[in-house]
Amino acid sequence: MSINLRKPLEIEKLRAANKIVGGALLLLQEHTKPGISLKELDALAEEYILSKGAKPSFKGLYGFPNSVCCSLNQTIIHGIPTDYKLQEGDVIGYDIGTELDGWFGDAAVTVGVGVVAKEDEKLIACAKESLYEAIENIKVGMRFKELSLVLENAIRSRGFVPLYDFCGHGIGKKPHEEPEIPNYLEGKNPKQGPKIKNGMVFCLEPMICQKDSAKVILENEWDVVSTDGLRGSHYEHTVAIINGKAEILSLA
Repeated sequence: MSINLRKPLEIEKLRAANKIVGGALLLLQEHTKPGISLKELDALAEEYILSKGAKPSFKGLYGFPNSVCCSLNQTIIHGIPTDYKLQEGDVIGYDIGTELDGWFGDAAVTVGVGVVAKEDEKLIACAKESLYEAIENIKVGMRFKELSLVLENAIRSRGFVPLYDFCGHGIGKKPHEEPEIPNYLEGKNPKQGPKIKNGMVFCLEPMICQKDSAKVILENEWDVVSTDGLRGSHYEHTVAIINGKAEILSLA
């Protein structure tokens, strides 16, 4: 496994691409109101990304048809935007990628539409809090498997379970690079595998199910749901390891 170590100037290029992602996510959150359609939200984000001189990197990636993954209610990740108009009480996840001067950005949030149920508030909070808990625990020299275990424990301690078979990842000159970073420990020994080093840049993205971690991919071949049929949530940041600590790049 070859994990790239980025120079300071390269990290700044990645920060620039990710800052646009952060801005697009803020824009979508501001427009998350009953009555707006998923396709309208997708178009808003695409226009914003292009206005900043970047490209929406998800559009056409592996055949994905749009700029934003809009994952509604039971869809946890990879939701295709449709003509559906948001309704009070919905839960919607946005996942956005950008490319700027050959460098990539990637982040995601899940938000409620208007007033949502208390259980949905907890569901959303689990993804966000687990992400930030993991970022705060990153140290140079820890293994990525240890980080996966931190994520899993954070998710399970909040009463939820991680989605299986999808993971965080490295990022740089490609949207997905080594390493793969599951939100759960694979195997029994976290003291195995590559260690985190200064200069590494990667995406952490807890994907949350309520009861069952097993996935189902819907007929459109993109939307991913849990076999429990319940709502899910997803949060993601791109982080860089600088001077021994993880720094979030994907903030507006």
